Amino acid sequence: MSRTHEGAPVYAEERQHAMAQVITRQHRSSVAELAEEFSVTTETVRRDLSALERLGLVRRVHGGAVPASALAVAEPGLTERDVANTAAKDQIAAAALSLLPPPGSTIILDAGSTTVRLAAILPRDHRLTVVTHAVPIAARLAGLPYIDLVLLPGRVRRTTHAAVGADTVGALADIRADVSFLATNGLSTTYGLTTPDRDEAATKRAIASAGRRTVVLADSSKIGVESSQRFAAITDVDVLVTDSGISPDDRSALDAAGVEVVVA
Repeated sequence: MSRTHEGAPVYAEERQHAMAQVITRQHRSSVAELAEEFSVTTETVRRDLSALERLGLVRRVHGGAVPASALAVAEPGLTERDVANTAAKDQIAAAALSLLPPPGSTIILDAGSTTVRLAAILPRDHRLTVVTHAVPIAARLAGLPYIDLVLLPGRVRRTTHAAVGADTVGALADIRADVSFLATNGLSTTYGLTTPDRDEAATKRAIASAGRRTVVLADSSKIGVESSQRFAAITDVDVLVTDSGISPDDRSALDAAGVEVVVA
């Protein structure tokens, strides 16, 4: 139970109804904005949004929610994602350095705003073969003497600047990497890892399968979010690197699922 600005108690159902009205009126609301608006924690907002999504009133997206009718335009573009939760993403990328395999190994870097940050800070004294389908990552790494770059073929999506499609998936089938570093739009202990686009999901699924070890880089705003296309079960994940915003309940659920959680 929360309270209004006047101090009167507000029950969960009333708060959720009001929250749905705010999201409909504004067309998109972030978890942080809703937490401030209703004087509740971000964990409470995420639970409320999950309840509203089950009722078909809203659709959860990265960092917040949109009206259910806005599903067709719910996937944020690369520029929008790159300016969201930047401090947390920088910390996650730095923490992920400790999970690099030994020099001379092969890694796959999935397309994503946090994996781009990891690519930018790969140590110069750590020679690696890097496989990627992400144009921004390839642009950062091309020509570096300590990186052997493999750029996957495919159709480049305008939304994510990542190659996807049958050619991309087919090329990944012939690759065996030591670690796959994955990005995701949503992570749920019950439904797994999800993204809005079918072709992107197929590529991410192939990336997860190609790695001996799967490491997911995701800030805490993505935990509990479910997009329409599942590409991996939570049991397919070896390590999740996230930020301190992860709730104790989510961490306990991930621990119970056998996922190592690294908090940046």
